[in-house]
Amino acid sequence: MTTRILKSDKRQVIWLLMCLFFMFQSCNDDDEAFPRADFTFISTDGTGEVNFTNLSENAVNYTWDFGDNTISTLVNPVHFYEEGGQYQVELRAYNSANDYDATTLMVNVEDVDVDLPSTVDFYLTTPNRSSLLELTTDGILPMTNNSNSTITVSDQTTYQEMDGFGFALTGGSAFHLNSMGSSQRADLLNELFSPNGIGISYLRVSVAASDLNAEPFSYDDLPAGQTEDLNLDHFSIAKDEENLIPVLQEILAINPDIKILGSPWSAPSWMKTSNSTIGGSLKPEYYSVYANYFVKYIQAYQAEGITIDALSVQNEPHHDSNNPSMRMEANEMATFVKNDLGPAFASANIQTKIIVWDHNADNVNYPISIFNDVAANQYIDGSAFHLYAGSINNLSQVHNSHPDKNLYFTEQWVSSTGNFGGDLAWHIKNLMVGATRNWCKNVLQWNLTSNPQLEPHTPGGCTQCLGGLTINGNSVARNVGYYIIGHSSKFVPSGSVRIESNTLSDFPNVAYKTPEGKIVVIVLNDSGAENSININVQSEPITVTLPAGAAATFVWD
Repeated sequence: MTTRILKSDKRQVIWLLMCLFFMFQSCNDDDEAFPRADFTFISTDGTGEVNFTNLSENAVNYTWDFGDNTISTLVNPVHFYEEGGQYQVELRAYNSANDYDATTLMVNVEDVDVDLPSTVDFYLTTPNRSSLLELTTDGILPMTNNSNSTITVSDQTTYQEMDGFGFALTGGSAFHLNSMGSSQRADLLNELFSPNGIGISYLRVSVAASDLNAEPFSYDDLPAGQTEDLNLDHFSIAKDEENLIPVLQEILAINPDIKILGSPWSAPSWMKTSNSTIGGSLKPEYYSVYANYFVKYIQAYQAEGITIDALSVQNEPHHDSNNPSMRMEANEMATFVKNDLGPAFASANIQTKIIVWDHNADNVNYPISIFNDVAANQYIDGSAFHLYAGSINNLSQVHNSHPDKNLYFTEQWVSSTGNFGGDLAWHIKNLMVGATRNWCKNVLQWNLTSNPQLEPHTPGGCTQCLGGLTINGNSVARNVGYYIIGHSSKFVPSGSVRIESNTLSDFPNVAYKTPEGKIVVIVLNDSGAENSININVQSEPITVTLPAGAAATFVWD
């Protein structure tokens, strides 16, 4: 017998099937979108070591609560319990919309007869900001025989002594700080500059205005109708006295030993071929006057209780389109130093170091050519670099050509359009590790503070420069630059010495010995995945697991 299905019945069946299909598809979509938390573990008897394997689905971030008042954001953590017992472990798995699913398991840990590393502090910053310069024990274990890559550290081989780590304290940065309430500012400055905070030990200030002042100015701007001031009768640091000098004085009360570098963006307009704050070159007839201008600057600041430790002759002498700016070729800088600036400093008994170049790593011949000038060489301490062009490894060419001259890294900005994880990794790799492994005595980020509008700036000045902090009234947000610098400044004080550690492409690193005898190792996991690594410090070797893109600082007492 044959059963016939009418057209109307066929349409109903098709409609029903379509409905079932879309219902099924919708369920599948929901399953894919919503996370499912799941994990297993393996416990090693007597060691406290528990290896967790994450089996979660549809998740991008994780939070583990190990039941002993410790947490982790690793994908597959290895956790070390200090005591035996029964622990309820919770895993939360989050999707990109921050929805989460949670699951728990009971973990039995046998009595522990293996100690955690007892002399090592571990500080972690992750790209997703789940850890921000956080002191943790998660993922750190005594080193055992394994197949991990190993960083081997030795204090028997030493390199340069460090001057410090910090930021440019621009006029705009000082304005934001000085606009805070006195108690809020005091708390913030203590956090930034005291040993109990992140211990910033080096600052760069502009000699007169930079492009992160509200307007361009020099210390000798002339009244209308006057074309020159050979005796510098109009010299005044009054504009710095509004914000910059008071903030510096508060900082010095916290850290009297902080080092300060002064960098000019431009000579007074009347001394320049452009007769403008933008571009042009210093006229030779004003070389001696400009040298005295620097003498008066250093003396005026000294009268305010502020010592200028070093002076770069010209900020970015090949970037003459900024406002303010000035072009200065290598032969001009050499002539100015040997005939005017150096003798003027000597005559006035000024001990401030003279630093040349202060621009990108793509032109190492500029400072080398000045060092090769014997008459100029005698007055020069070293050269400074930025990394908007060139390779950081080029700096070793300068050291190798003149090993008696010091190297400094004085500026690198963070863009407001960047992302936290990418900026963290690039700056740690190229600056905090790269610059120091290429002989720099300091590393400075551009621009300590900004406001939400990234102001002030001169007409034509930087409109995307993100401060290490964003200050909005008395509210403070800590941006990626704060953590980039903090991973070094908090643990590597002035007077520390860089020591030997082997290079690993997946784990860029640098090691120091502090004046107190502590060993500090800074590491970036640049492998692209969560990974474990050994750090062989003779006093207590460790194995540690780091998330992809994470920055870590380890301190051995």
